[in-house]
Amino acid sequence: MVSIKDKRQARLRRKKRVRKKIRGTPERPRLTIFKTARHIYAQIIDDSAGRTLVAASTILKELSPKAKGISGNIKGAVLVGEIIGKKGTEMGIQKVVFDRNGFLYHGRVKALADAARENGLEF
Repeated sequence: MVSIKDKRQARLRRKKRVRKKIRGTPERPRLTIFKTARHIYAQIIDDSAGRTLVAASTILKELSPKAKGISGNIKGAVLVGEIIGKKGTEMGIQKVVFDRNGFLYHGRVKALADAARENGLEF
């Protein structure tokens, strides 16, 4: 039986392995995601300056009326992907590097990535 601690440690090992290769630059910042059972978060980060350029999540006040009851599922991930894509293109960000943060590219992670692509981000 695999414990929650083992799963978390495996994700953190995957995260380290991926982050060795991925860096966000001013020309191509890093789009990173984080998910919990109830919420999903996305940020566009410039690693060279150490700044978060854009952030979106299912706990945003502007999203809370739309996300009633759907914040922890694929519909919530699609809403966050749309917001991060729109905010990124408004700031002039076209290309990003996708950092799945050790999570498998499936389900909510894939839905967020597809929604961000449809709303102007390229990765």
